[in-house]
Amino acid sequence: MLKSGMIISDRYEIVDKVGSGGMADVYKAKDQRLNRFVAIKILKPEYSSDRSFVNKFRGEAQSAAGLSHPNIVNVYDVGDDSGLHYIVMELVEGITLKRFIEKKGKLEIKESVGITIQIAQGMEAAHNNRIIHRDIKPQNIIISREGKVKVTDFGIAKASNSNTITSNAMGSVHYLSPEQARGGYSDEKSDIYSLGVTLYEMLSGKVPFAGDNTVSVALLHIQGEAIPLRELDPKIPVSLDKIVQKCMQKRPERRYHSASELISDLKKAITHPDGDFVQMPVFVANDSPTINISDDLSRIKNGAYHDEDIHDSNGYANNVGDEDDDDLDSVDTKMDKFVVAGSIITIVILALAITFIVLWFVFPRKDKTPTNPNDNTLTVTPAPTLTPTPILEPTVESFIVPSVVGLTKEDAEVLIKTKYENAIIRYSEDYSDEYDDGYVAEQYPQANTEYPVTSEVRLTISIGKESIEIPDVYGLSEAQAETKLKDNAYGFAVEKEYLADNSVSEGYVIKTKPERGARASKGDTVTIVVSTGPENTQVAVPNLIGSTETQATQKLSEVGLLLGNVRAESSEVYPAGQITYQSNSANQLVDPGTQIDVIVSTGPSETGGNEPIGEVRYVGEVYIDVNPFDYMGDGEAEIVLEMEQDGWVTTIMEEVRSIDEFPFTLTGIEGDSDTPGIVIMYVDGVQFKMPGEEEPKTWIVNFETVEE
Repeated sequence: MLKSGMIISDRYEIVDKVGSGGMADVYKAKDQRLNRFVAIKILKPEYSSDRSFVNKFRGEAQSAAGLSHPNIVNVYDVGDDSGLHYIVMELVEGITLKRFIEKKGKLEIKESVGITIQIAQGMEAAHNNRIIHRDIKPQNIIISREGKVKVTDFGIAKASNSNTITSNAMGSVHYLSPEQARGGYSDEKSDIYSLGVTLYEMLSGKVPFAGDNTVSVALLHIQGEAIPLRELDPKIPVSLDKIVQKCMQKRPERRYHSASELISDLKKAITHPDGDFVQMPVFVANDSPTINISDDLSRIKNGAYHDEDIHDSNGYANNVGDEDDDDLDSVDTKMDKFVVAGSIITIVILALAITFIVLWFVFPRKDKTPTNPNDNTLTVTPAPTLTPTPILEPTVESFIVPSVVGLTKEDAEVLIKTKYENAIIRYSEDYSDEYDDGYVAEQYPQANTEYPVTSEVRLTISIGKESIEIPDVYGLSEAQAETKLKDNAYGFAVEKEYLADNSVSEGYVIKTKPERGARASKGDTVTIVVSTGPENTQVAVPNLIGSTETQATQKLSEVGLLLGNVRAESSEVYPAGQITYQSNSANQLVDPGTQIDVIVSTGPSETGGNEPIGEVRYVGEVYIDVNPFDYMGDGEAEIVLEMEQDGWVTTIMEEVRSIDEFPFTLTGIEGDSDTPGIVIMYVDGVQFKMPGEEEPKTWIVNFETVEE
């Protein structure tokens, strides 16, 4: 299980685990590159180790990633990191349609039609891209907090169908099309059937086919007829009843041929609920061979219907398996159990009868009474003893497989063939944390097993430890970096070095050895270089106010600072020659060698006023050329601009702006001197940084001198 704070592929930061299902665990994560929350689905180890499944899974997810539609949960990214195979998807917080129906009992007619149209629009977009969902059901439909209907897991059902334990895993059997129940070919019209079942449930509050187990439900999809909706509720319009019937036709060619046709009729049903516009297919006698129900039962029972999808009432962010969908493999019908039990009893009775007859003839009963010559009782001559001929089973030659784990490939082969010269050995390769390259890491069968000479001995040869990319821990605290490097996903040993650094705060990582991005094996040592803070200790600025220029120079020199720009201005408070202003306040900590600018009084102005003759102002402007909403989504935010000039920081703008109010120019900025100012931007209290950058984005303000 991944832990909060872990980062996948140097991009996705795990926030919390929100669900678990048959195929994958689902986490809420933060996309650090695009500064947004996402849902990330990570395959479980039993599927991740199946390379053919992973390839199929990634291919289907990549196909689904090409879909972009308002009614589809978008797939953003597919990848793997140190053996973790994952899919990154849009995070939609809301409620599944299944939970919505359960809460309301059944939905209003217009509400049901509106939801169905949105689902069909998402299906239409996928079908136009030749992607079939194969698992349309209320559990896979999410209604967002804004009321938007979204279909999830497009393209993933096909990967599950092809590679999970059984080849007919189709999801919940309550929404299965007849052709899927038989394990046959499915296409766009299979999705339309499942959508018809979903609409039936929205309008009636229950599924059209229900049974004691999934076998009986699957058979009802093939053989049974659903109760018409108007018999359940006469208030349901005729047109809507016919639409559902057409969607749920047993033969695919009798259903709607496309989602667009279905959407057209659904829209007509809103404006003309009692209209006769639904073109029901004309029944044509079936000239195909009769389908035997036992054949269908065999097909169904040889398959399995697994509900691998994971959703919860909180939407796609909380993907939790639906417990009410049973696995078909794990359920036998009552009749099946009765037949099995009856068969066992019958076999036992027959076996006892045969045994009794054989014993009767083999060991005839002896009469223990004395022979009476006058006795007229017939004496039965014992039948000849029948000795059954034993049935000889063919014997298979075998040999004892020795222990070869830890040997080289060549030595293992020699040792096995000393036990049986013509032994068949098959080799495969894999990473191993325990055995070096070229040595046997695993064997089958186990050591000292008696094994048929006609069977293969399988040996897995180590290709060494799997190399892993060293993650980026630069800028993390010492403890965070050590935890991340030692985590099971990496498994590195950690050593530490300490180094002074003027740009990295004390206790934080400067770099690693080897560098980030280099590859190493689990158990290898990675050294983290931790900052001890600036190499030169900062010093406090002395108080220069009231001092002469000479005195100020002396005070600054004593602590390793320098006198910077000296400007003369009149002052009504300080006599001529005394300093009235210093650019860094007294006791402020600065680096050694910093220049401190001052203003020296020229005495009172000739006019006796508070301001000197010919007052000078410094005015500038800045052009904010970046729109932060390009990286954080639509909306509005509080924007604060701060400017640093001559060591002082002032706020030059603080207001709420929306996406349409960027870029912009801020004019009339007043400074304290003609020194250029540096501007940084805060968005809702957070420094704005360009994606991938560690330092905040800055803008320069150049000032012009204005005399008044």
